[in-house]
Amino acid sequence: MPQHRRPMFRGAGPGTDAGHAQGAVRRALRGRQRVAQERTGLMGGSEALSVYAILLGTLAAIAAGLTGSFALMKRITLAGDVISHIALPGIGLAFLFGFNPVLGGATTLLVGTVVIAKLEERTGLTTDAMIGVVFAASLAIGALVTPNQDLAEALFGNLRPVSPLGLTLGLGATALVIGTLWWNRHRMILHLFSSELATTLGINGRRLNLIFMLLFGVTVLLGLQFLGALLASALIMIPPTIGRRLTHRLSHFMAISA
Repeated sequence: MPQHRRPMFRGAGPGTDAGHAQGAVRRALRGRQRVAQERTGLMGGSEALSVYAILLGTLAAIAAGLTGSFALMKRITLAGDVISHIALPGIGLAFLFGFNPVLGGATTLLVGTVVIAKLEERTGLTTDAMIGVVFAASLAIGALVTPNQDLAEALFGNLRPVSPLGLTLGLGATALVIGTLWWNRHRMILHLFSSELATTLGINGRRLNLIFMLLFGVTVLLGLQFLGALLASALIMIPPTIGRRLTHRLSHFMAISA
Protein backbone atom coordinates (compact mmCIF):
# COMPACT_ATOMS: atom_id res chain seq x y z
CA MET A 1 0.00 0.00 0.00
CA PRO A 2 1.29 3.47 -0.77
CA GLN A 3 2.47 5.37 2.24
CA HIS A 4 1.69 9.06 2.64
CA ARG A 5 4.78 11.08 3.36
CA ARG A 6 4.66 13.57 6.13
CA PRO A 7 5.73 17.09 5.36
CA MET A 8 9.37 17.71 6.12
CA PHE A 9 8.52 20.91 8.02
CA ARG A 10 5.63 21.41 10.37
CA GLY A 11 3.04 23.76 9.02
CA ALA A 12 3.85 23.05 5.36
CA GLY A 13 0.79 22.86 3.16
CA PRO A 14 -1.99 25.03 1.80
CA GLY A 15 -2.42 26.97 5.05
CA THR A 16 1.25 27.87 5.13
CA ASP A 17 1.16 28.95 1.49
CA ALA A 18 -1.72 31.30 2.29
CA GLY A 19 0.20 32.72 5.23
CA HIS A 20 3.24 33.32 3.07
CA ALA A 21 1.06 35.06 0.47
CA GLN A 22 -0.51 37.33 3.10
CA GLY A 23 2.90 38.18 4.48
CA ALA A 24 4.17 39.02 1.02
CA VAL A 25 1.17 41.30 0.43
CA ARG A 26 1.75 43.09 3.73
CA ARG A 27 5.42 43.58 2.96
CA ALA A 28 4.58 44.90 -0.50
CA LEU A 29 2.07 47.38 0.93
CA ARG A 30 4.57 48.59 3.52
CA GLY A 31 7.16 48.96 0.79
CA ARG A 32 4.82 51.01 -1.38
CA GLN A 33 3.94 53.29 1.53
CA ARG A 34 7.61 53.80 2.34
CA VAL A 35 8.43 54.54 -1.31
CA ALA A 36 5.56 57.01 -1.52
CA GLN A 37 6.77 58.82 1.58
CA GLU A 38 10.33 58.93 0.32
CA ARG A 39 9.17 60.08 -3.10
CA THR A 40 7.45 63.15 -1.74
CA GLY A 41 10.16 63.83 0.81
CA LEU A 42 7.55 64.88 3.34
CA MET A 43 7.82 62.20 5.98
CA GLY A 44 6.57 63.19 9.41
CA GLY A 45 3.68 62.94 11.81
CA SER A 46 0.83 65.17 12.86
CA GLU A 47 3.17 67.19 15.08
CA ALA A 48 5.39 67.96 12.08
CA LEU A 49 2.29 68.96 10.13
CA SER A 50 1.13 71.38 12.81
CA VAL A 51 4.53 73.04 13.28
CA TYR A 52 6.68 72.76 10.16
CA ALA A 53 3.92 72.98 7.55
CA ILE A 54 2.22 75.98 9.16
CA LEU A 55 5.54 77.78 9.65
CA LEU A 56 6.64 77.14 6.07
CA GLY A 57 3.23 78.15 4.71
CA THR A 58 3.32 81.42 6.67
CA LEU A 59 6.80 82.31 5.44
CA ALA A 60 5.84 81.42 1.86
CA ALA A 61 2.84 83.76 2.13
CA ILE A 62 5.09 86.61 3.35
CA ALA A 63 7.52 86.11 0.46
CA ALA A 64 4.63 85.88 -2.00
CA GLY A 65 3.08 89.12 -0.77
CA LEU A 66 6.36 91.00 -1.09
CA THR A 67 6.99 89.59 -4.57
CA GLY A 68 3.42 90.34 -5.55
CA SER A 69 3.79 94.01 -4.63
CA PHE A 70 6.54 94.40 -7.24
CA ALA A 71 4.56 92.28 -9.71
CA LEU A 72 1.57 94.59 -9.26
CA MET A 73 3.74 97.64 -9.96
CA LYS A 74 5.07 95.87 -13.08
CA ARG A 75 1.46 94.96 -13.99
CA ILE A 76 2.24 91.27 -14.32
CA THR A 77 0.34 89.85 -11.33
CA LEU A 78 -1.63 87.54 -13.63
CA ALA A 79 1.70 86.13 -14.77
CA GLY A 80 1.82 84.25 -11.47
CA ASP A 81 -1.14 82.16 -12.56
CA VAL A 82 0.57 81.30 -15.82
CA ILE A 83 4.02 80.69 -14.33
CA SER A 84 2.57 78.27 -11.79
CA HIS A 85 1.33 76.16 -14.70
CA ILE A 86 4.86 76.01 -16.10
CA ALA A 87 5.75 73.76 -13.15
CA LEU A 88 3.10 71.21 -14.18
CA PRO A 89 5.33 69.20 -16.60
CA GLY A 90 8.00 68.80 -13.93
CA ILE A 91 5.46 67.74 -11.31
CA GLY A 92 3.93 65.26 -13.74
CA LEU A 93 7.31 63.75 -14.61
CA ALA A 94 8.14 63.51 -10.90
CA PHE A 95 4.96 61.54 -10.21
CA LEU A 96 5.57 59.40 -13.29
CA PHE A 97 9.16 58.43 -12.41
CA GLY A 98 8.77 58.43 -8.62
CA PHE A 99 10.89 61.32 -7.34
CA ASN A 100 10.14 64.47 -5.37
CA PRO A 101 7.46 66.52 -7.22
CA VAL A 102 8.75 69.76 -5.70
CA LEU A 103 12.15 69.20 -7.31
CA GLY A 104 10.49 68.35 -10.63
CA GLY A 105 8.35 71.46 -10.51
CA ALA A 106 11.35 73.60 -9.53
CA THR A 107 13.35 72.41 -12.51
CA THR A 108 10.76 73.21 -15.17
CA LEU A 109 9.67 76.38 -13.39
CA LEU A 110 13.13 77.90 -13.25
CA VAL A 111 13.97 76.77 -16.79
CA GLY A 112 10.71 78.24 -18.06
CA THR A 113 11.34 81.52 -16.24
CA VAL A 114 14.78 81.89 -17.83
CA VAL A 115 13.33 81.03 -21.25
CA ILE A 116 10.65 83.71 -20.84
CA ALA A 117 13.21 86.35 -19.89
CA LYS A 118 15.53 85.43 -22.77
CA LEU A 119 12.71 85.35 -25.34
CA GLU A 120 11.49 88.74 -24.17
CA GLU A 121 15.02 90.14 -24.47
CA ARG A 122 15.67 88.76 -27.97
CA THR A 123 12.24 89.18 -29.60
CA GLY A 124 11.25 92.51 -28.09
CA LEU A 125 7.77 91.23 -27.23
CA THR A 126 6.17 91.90 -23.86
CA THR A 127 6.52 89.63 -20.85
CA ASP A 128 2.85 88.68 -21.01
CA ALA A 129 3.19 87.53 -24.63
CA MET A 130 6.21 85.34 -23.87
CA ILE A 131 4.53 83.91 -20.78
CA GLY A 132 1.50 82.98 -22.89
CA VAL A 133 3.65 81.05 -25.38
CA VAL A 134 5.51 79.09 -22.70
CA PHE A 135 2.28 78.57 -20.74
CA ALA A 136 0.49 76.88 -23.64
CA ALA A 137 3.38 74.52 -24.30
CA SER A 138 3.94 73.61 -20.64
CA LEU A 139 0.24 73.03 -19.94
CA ALA A 140 -0.06 70.67 -22.90
CA ILE A 141 3.06 68.72 -21.89
CA GLY A 142 1.96 68.58 -18.25
CA ALA A 143 -1.46 67.20 -19.13
CA LEU A 144 0.15 64.48 -21.23
CA VAL A 145 2.78 63.27 -18.75
CA THR A 146 0.92 63.56 -15.41
CA PRO A 147 -0.65 60.24 -14.30
CA ASN A 148 -4.42 60.47 -13.89
CA GLN A 149 -4.35 59.41 -10.23
CA ASP A 150 -1.89 62.20 -9.38
CA LEU A 151 -3.43 64.96 -11.51
CA ALA A 152 -5.63 66.37 -8.72
CA GLU A 153 -2.70 66.69 -6.32
CA ALA A 154 -0.57 68.35 -9.00
CA LEU A 155 -3.28 70.91 -9.72
CA PHE A 156 -4.59 71.62 -6.20
CA GLY A 157 -1.70 70.64 -3.89
CA ASN A 158 -1.78 68.65 -0.67
CA LEU A 159 -1.05 69.78 2.89
CA ARG A 160 1.33 67.04 3.99
CA PRO A 161 3.73 66.83 6.94
CA VAL A 162 6.98 68.67 6.24
CA SER A 163 10.31 67.15 7.19
CA PRO A 164 13.10 69.18 8.84
CA LEU A 165 14.98 69.06 5.53
CA GLY A 166 11.95 70.41 3.69
CA LEU A 167 11.59 73.16 6.28
CA THR A 168 15.28 74.07 5.93
CA LEU A 169 15.04 74.30 2.14
CA GLY A 170 11.86 76.34 2.41
CA LEU A 171 13.44 78.73 4.90
CA GLY A 172 16.45 79.14 2.62
CA ALA A 173 14.26 79.89 -0.41
CA THR A 174 12.14 82.35 1.56
CA ALA A 175 15.21 84.15 2.90
CA LEU A 176 16.64 84.31 -0.63
CA VAL A 177 13.47 85.89 -2.04
CA ILE A 178 12.96 88.42 0.76
CA GLY A 179 16.64 89.34 1.07
CA THR A 180 17.19 89.81 -2.66
CA LEU A 181 14.05 91.90 -3.10
CA TRP A 182 14.92 94.07 -0.12
CA TRP A 183 18.50 94.57 -1.30
CA ASN A 184 17.42 95.58 -4.83
CA ARG A 185 14.19 97.38 -3.93
CA HIS A 186 15.42 100.90 -4.75
CA ARG A 187 16.91 99.87 -8.10
CA MET A 188 13.77 97.92 -9.02
CA ILE A 189 11.45 100.77 -8.10
CA LEU A 190 13.55 103.29 -10.04
CA HIS A 191 13.63 101.03 -13.08
CA LEU A 192 9.85 100.54 -12.88
CA PHE A 193 9.08 104.25 -12.89
CA SER A 194 11.85 105.44 -15.26
CA SER A 195 13.92 102.89 -17.11
CA GLU A 196 15.82 105.65 -18.95
CA LEU A 197 16.91 107.30 -15.70
CA ALA A 198 17.88 103.91 -14.27
CA THR A 199 20.03 103.19 -17.32
CA THR A 200 21.67 106.60 -17.02
CA LEU A 201 22.57 105.80 -13.41
CA GLY A 202 24.20 102.54 -14.49
CA ILE A 203 21.43 100.15 -13.47
CA ASN A 204 21.25 97.04 -15.66
CA GLY A 205 17.55 96.68 -16.40
CA ARG A 206 17.86 93.31 -18.14
CA ARG A 207 19.68 91.77 -15.22
CA LEU A 208 17.13 93.19 -12.77
CA ASN A 209 14.30 91.77 -14.85
CA LEU A 210 15.92 88.33 -14.94
CA ILE A 211 16.54 88.39 -11.18
CA PHE A 212 12.93 89.35 -10.52
CA MET A 213 11.56 86.66 -12.80
CA LEU A 214 13.70 84.03 -11.05
CA LEU A 215 12.49 85.23 -7.64
CA PHE A 216 8.96 85.22 -9.01
CA GLY A 217 9.39 81.58 -10.00
CA VAL A 218 10.85 80.61 -6.61
CA THR A 219 7.92 82.30 -4.87
CA VAL A 220 5.41 80.38 -6.95
CA LEU A 221 7.34 77.20 -6.17
CA LEU A 222 7.02 77.82 -2.43
CA GLY A 223 3.24 77.75 -2.72
CA LEU A 224 3.03 74.79 -5.09
CA GLN A 225 3.14 71.99 -2.52
CA PHE A 226 0.35 73.58 -0.47
CA LEU A 227 -1.94 75.05 -3.14
CA GLY A 228 -0.94 73.24 -6.34
CA ALA A 229 -0.35 74.61 -9.82
CA LEU A 230 -3.79 76.22 -10.09
CA LEU A 231 -3.99 78.14 -6.82
CA ALA A 232 -0.35 78.99 -6.01
CA SER A 233 -0.68 82.31 -7.84
CA ALA A 234 -3.38 83.42 -5.37
CA LEU A 235 -0.64 84.09 -2.80
CA ILE A 236 0.90 86.58 -5.22
CA MET A 237 -2.23 88.25 -6.60
CA ILE A 238 -4.61 88.71 -3.66
CA PRO A 239 -2.50 90.39 -0.87
CA PRO A 240 -1.01 93.16 -3.08
CA THR A 241 -4.42 93.89 -4.58
CA ILE A 242 -5.87 94.39 -1.10
CA GLY A 243 -2.86 96.43 0.03
CA ARG A 244 -3.12 98.72 -2.99
CA ARG A 245 -6.70 99.61 -2.05
CA LEU A 246 -5.83 100.35 1.58
CA THR A 247 -2.91 102.76 1.15
CA HIS A 248 -1.08 104.89 -1.40
CA ARG A 249 2.27 104.97 0.40
CA LEU A 250 4.80 102.57 -1.05
CA SER A 251 6.26 101.39 2.25
CA HIS A 252 2.82 100.76 3.75
CA PHE A 253 1.70 99.04 0.58
CA MET A 254 4.61 96.59 0.69
CA ALA A 255 4.14 95.97 4.42
CA ILE A 256 0.43 95.21 4.02
CA SER A 257 1.11 92.96 1.03
CA ALA A 258 3.65 90.93 3.01
